Amino acid sequence: MELKLVLESLLFAAQKPLSPMEIRDILNRAAQEESAIEPVRALLKLDLDRILEELKVLEEDHRVAQRSYRLVCVAGAWQFVNEPDYGPWLRAFLGVKNRPSRLSQPALETLAIVAYRQPITRAEMEQIRGVAVDGVLSSLVERGLIEQMGRAEVVGRPMQYGTTATFLEYFGLAALEGLPDASELRRIPVQRPESLLTVDPGLATAPESPQLEAASPETLALALDATSSDGALASDLISEDPLSPTADISGGV
Repeated sequence: MELKLVLESLLFAAQKPLSPMEIRDILNRAAQEESAIEPVRALLKLDLDRILEELKVLEEDHRVAQRSYRLVCVAGAWQFVNEPDYGPWLRAFLGVKNRPSRLSQPALETLAIVAYRQPITRAEMEQIRGVAVDGVLSSLVERGLIEQMGRAEVVGRPMQYGTTATFLEYFGLAALEGLPDASELRRIPVQRPESLLTVDPGLATAPESPQLEAASPETLALALDATSSDGALASDLISEDPLSPTADISGGV
C-alpha cells in the first residue's frame, strides 16, 4: 500500500491541518493495534523526512491533476483546500464566515519589522519605525500574531518579541522562509544598549552592514500585505461543515 495514499486518506478525513509528527503518531497507533495487518505494521516508526517527502509528492500530484482542490502546507501543517475559483459556490453552500479585521498600516509596518528582525525589542522597533509602537505592539500580541521570546542579554534586559504560528496561518505561509525578500530591512542598523559583561557576544544581534541606508518599513509592510492577499487566513482554511473534508481559501485578509 502506497504511503502517499495513506496520507491522502488521513488528510481527507482530518478536521484540522496535520503536521508530519501528528501523522507519524497516527501511523504508529495504527501499526500497534493487535489486529494490524502487515502493510499497516510496515508503517511503524517512519522517519519524519520520508513522511514530508511523500506529502510533497502528493502536493505535486494534486497540482498537476488541476482538481478543484489542492494540498497546502501552512505553519508546518498540511491540509486540502479548495481552489479560490470555486469560492462562490462554496460560500453559497457553507455560508460566509466572519473574518478578522484587516491590519492597519502601522500594525503591518511593525509586524514586518518583527518578522524580519526577530527576536527584537520594542526600542529597536521604534528606532526603525521612528515612532512609538506601544499600542500597536499590544494589539499584535492580543491577536496572537507576535509573542514574547525572552529577554535580551543587554543592560536593562528588555523583552524581545517574535512571530507565532498564528502569524504563519494568517498570511498563509508554511514557514518564515516564505516571506518576501527583505535583505535591506534585516540590515537596518539599530543602536542597542551596551551588552552585559557576562554575556556571550554572539548572543547580541548586530547589523550586518552599518553603512547601508535604512530601508523603508512601509515598503516591507506592503509586501507583507500582498502576501496576505495571496495567502489564506487560518479561519479560511478550516471548514465549518464537519462533513466537508476540504476548505474554501477564496478570501484574503
